Amino acid sequence: MGASGALHPKGWFAPPRGRDRARRVDYLGGMAADRRPVRVALVNDYDIVVQGLARMFEPFRDRVHLIEFDSRMPVERPVDVLLYDTFAQDQGDRALIAEMLAAGAADRVVLYSFNTHEELARAALERGASGYLSKGMPAEELVAALERVHAGEQVTDRTEWSDDGSGDWPGRAEGLSAREAEILALITQGLRNEDIARRTYLSINSVKSYIRSAYRKIGVERRAQAVLWGVQHGFEPDTHRRRGPDADD
Repeated sequence: MGASGALHPKGWFAPPRGRDRARRVDYLGGMAADRRPVRVALVNDYDIVVQGLARMFEPFRDRVHLIEFDSRMPVERPVDVLLYDTFAQDQGDRALIAEMLAAGAADRVVLYSFNTHEELARAALERGASGYLSKGMPAEELVAALERVHAGEQVTDRTEWSDDGSGDWPGRAEGLSAREAEILALITQGLRNEDIARRTYLSINSVKSYIRSAYRKIGVERRAQAVLWGVQHGFEPDTHRRRGPDADD
């Protein structure tokens, strides 16, 4: 894996730049030389998604400090990495990466996504992201990738994702898969099928298939019924900022 410019399915790691060039990274160990825990903010419009992601980091609190959790709010506390979960969000070609960085609290932005298309990863990096990571990554590899980003590398991972993965999402307790929940969240937000396909990088036929399976699981037949069900079951975006457990570190 060199800095050839190709996005390998298991990741392309560009060399450190600028003031970070002198900081060495142990590739095999995945740890920055100073071994200081990476200060991370978790960002998604759905608090249940953020909290599920936070639980993934619990076994690695010696390596990752969770500073802030944000839903539709800018990151306020200084962090090394803003981890942007793309569930029901704009993807790498549309995410407001420059705005996140311009807010000043986060040194770097990393996108965390179902969608492992090479063009999305490349677009995210070109728009200023320091990483584009698959939700198919094991938690320990995710932690190592954030450490590399903190050390000044650009990191991508395109590990294949399966719909029985870790994390949490609205509707999981009712039996919805992550993708079904994402589609239903976008329906609840008022998006048309064509808009959902563009937002999720799915074909229109895949979107319709997820809609049919979600409707069966929640016992509705029409879109208006699905929107009402979504409103009643936590599918409207949240708006708040929470202190992470390591906010005072």
